[in-house]
Amino acid sequence: MTDDQLPASAFATVRPAYGSGSLADLMPGVAAALGVPGTADVLDLGLDGVDRVAVLLVDGLGAYQLPIATAYAPILADLAAGSRTLTAGFPSTTPVSLVSLGTGALPGAHGVLGFTVRRPDGSILNHIFWDDEPDPRSWQPVPTIFERSVAAGVPVTVVNRPEYAGSGLSVSANRGGTYSGAADADELAAGMLAALSAGPGIVYGYHPDLDKAGHATGVDSDPWRTAATELNVLLDRLVHGLPPRSALLLVADHGQLNVPPDGRIDMADIPELSEGVVAVAGEPRVRYLYASPGAEADVIATWKGVFGASAWVLSRAEAIDAGLFGPVPADHQDRIGEIVVICRDRAVSLATGWEPEIIGKLVGYHGALTAAEMTVPLLIAR
Repeated sequence: MTDDQLPASAFATVRPAYGSGSLADLMPGVAAALGVPGTADVLDLGLDGVDRVAVLLVDGLGAYQLPIATAYAPILADLAAGSRTLTAGFPSTTPVSLVSLGTGALPGAHGVLGFTVRRPDGSILNHIFWDDEPDPRSWQPVPTIFERSVAAGVPVTVVNRPEYAGSGLSVSANRGGTYSGAADADELAAGMLAALSAGPGIVYGYHPDLDKAGHATGVDSDPWRTAATELNVLLDRLVHGLPPRSALLLVADHGQLNVPPDGRIDMADIPELSEGVVAVAGEPRVRYLYASPGAEADVIATWKGVFGASAWVLSRAEAIDAGLFGPVPADHQDRIGEIVVICRDRAVSLATGWEPEIIGKLVGYHGALTAAEMTVPLLIAR
């Protein structure tokens, strides 16, 4: 397996820095710099004299992946010289992070609480493959920073893949902005620079390729290195194409780590892990379990016995009381599993038979509370 070069410090536990240094704090700071009422810059972004801001989210470029990627992306290395770090929210996974970024709200408040969650009717909602059912405006009720900015007279452009336009996740995270389709990195750069050149406002762009390569073949695999090299081309165009009075902020939604075969614990291989379980959601690094009536304590005991030190096994109430999601209103609590399994070190909880087999064939994973997954860079170019 590819070596992802993670030091021991990458496996330290990192809690979300809500209110002082998390992804949810970034867009309010950008909006505040452009004069949007009711927003605040708790991150002290230093955007004085700027009237247009581009935010580029590079999926999967965690702070611990940054030193690896810079070997193939010299522009990234230049930007990293003045880098800061933020934390993802919890779970440290794409839909949670994208909606936290777009709304400035904590996961508990916006309600997108995992890669997959159980709906009230018992079915499983995948937040990535989500159209208009349930209605994203009611499922995710918090106004986005983009909506608030446009209402205040600050234009917003969202540059993203055409196939994501109108998806439940896009509506939840980015509603309010004018959507501009970009099929690849070249079109992403062109679209972002065109929007910046058009006048003051906010431009948001999303680049998924590094994360896809990490999942499929691992961090620092050959395809991952190719994706890092292609990211360098994108950044070269953006950094050197910035118009006057503009800034580019680069951030990520989470990091990644590679998981070897001996770190994979599969429900399909250990039948007792399915006893008392009526539904499974979440993802391999943060598993949500929904128990049959009266079975919760037995499920917790079984999972603790199997995973030992490889995971924290918590009740829903324990996970909420620990503040991992921020405050969670009653309407959103049932989306979280009655049992929350947070994997540690390089362990994953696979659920073959409960979810697509391809998930168990990935190399790179994320979602849990290690520094490798939770810390993301914040890089700024003026």
